[in-house]
Amino acid sequence: MTRNEGVDGEGAGGPPAHAFDEHRGIRLGAPALVVLPLREERGKIVLRAPEARLAEACGLARAIALEVVHSEIVRLRSASASHLFGKGQIERLAAAAAAHDAELVVIDGVVSPIQQRNLEKDLKAKVIDRTGLILEIFGERASTREGTLQVELAHLQYQASRLVRSWTHLERQRGGFGFMGGPGESQIEMDRRLIKDRIVRLKDELEDVRRTRGLHRRQRQKAPWPVVALVGYTNAGKSTLFNRMTGADVTAEDLLFATLDPTMRSIRLPGYDKVVLSDTVGFVSDLPTQLVAAFRATLEEVTEADLIVHVRDISHPDSEAQAADVAKVLADLGMDTDRPMLTVLNKIDALEPEEAEAVTARIGDDAVAVSALTGQGVDQLREQIAVLLRAGSRVQVIRLSHGDGRRLAWLHEHGEVVGRTDDDEVTTLKVRLSDADHARFVSMA
Repeated sequence: MTRNEGVDGEGAGGPPAHAFDEHRGIRLGAPALVVLPLREERGKIVLRAPEARLAEACGLARAIALEVVHSEIVRLRSASASHLFGKGQIERLAAAAAAHDAELVVIDGVVSPIQQRNLEKDLKAKVIDRTGLILEIFGERASTREGTLQVELAHLQYQASRLVRSWTHLERQRGGFGFMGGPGESQIEMDRRLIKDRIVRLKDELEDVRRTRGLHRRQRQKAPWPVVALVGYTNAGKSTLFNRMTGADVTAEDLLFATLDPTMRSIRLPGYDKVVLSDTVGFVSDLPTQLVAAFRATLEEVTEADLIVHVRDISHPDSEAQAADVAKVLADLGMDTDRPMLTVLNKIDALEPEEAEAVTARIGDDAVAVSALTGQGVDQLREQIAVLLRAGSRVQVIRLSHGDGRRLAWLHEHGEVVGRTDDDEVTTLKVRLSDADHARFVSMA
């Protein structure tokens, strides 16, 4: 069985099947080499250890069921424009690919179309770079219509930039037969035109979906419930924490990008009858720009939440670098720097007792140490989320008719009533409310 079966062909209104050749036919369980090209740059501060980067690349490969039979770091003094690696390095990789019968070589970095073509010829195996690999994972994980459209759009934009490969079919000339192209139109020109047409249609379809999402978002903003969004590096334990807090059964596998489509559930917190908790796609270093653009509407759900909860895997050796990557993606999305955020140091149970104690001792009010797996610290997390949702509040003067019991109860539930006077017609309250809760209260009128 191969992956990507059922991709739209010409007859379905999509690009021709061969437009996807460089990603078609990745067999489940196929033996693969994973290679990290490491450029030596003097004076550059590197947060992420090369060994951890290679381990992550292997995890990405396993996320689409590839069998990693060999992995290595290849150090580059300078990258070859035509082959990326030097002659001796290519010979060594070719020997490793042959020894392990590798069908695929994953290059954890950016590979140009020319480099890809030459490497495939020299290594006698398919070659895929980091962007292509992440696109494959997203394509496999997408389950909603919006997610599927977003992934296809990102994939086609990536493919359109790489239609320079010298396969035989790209060198053919095809005469004009109506929509099949004008006289002498080459196969590559037709591929590019069909992909461009499909991209236009996908963008139109996505715009319809985004309008619906925007409508739902506005409806939620009018609802009297705060929204809390979980964000974090992929595999940090967001979905496990989401399940722990909601009692839901969202996929929480030990896989990179186990969650792709956003999930929302309501929870109760101290002082709040209902809070909407959102689990989102995990971030990763060097996230392809095509994916950030395609998933912008989905990720914008995060930036408009009342509180962002950043879940970190505190047991990971690159936890600091992962946190920096998450911050970069949020900044790229245009998130307000003053947006309330709480850091959750997850997997505290995976640390040695002395190390866990040291971590717990040095965190402040803007962080909570938890184990989503065992439940340790989750009650404290609930309390801290409630505290931050109430933070930044101000005293509002609100007048209610005597019969407005529903809104009066809501104010007692979501705010702090610090004063009350009654006359013949109205009840006047002084209530400490956050700006977000005050806006929700006004929308209830």
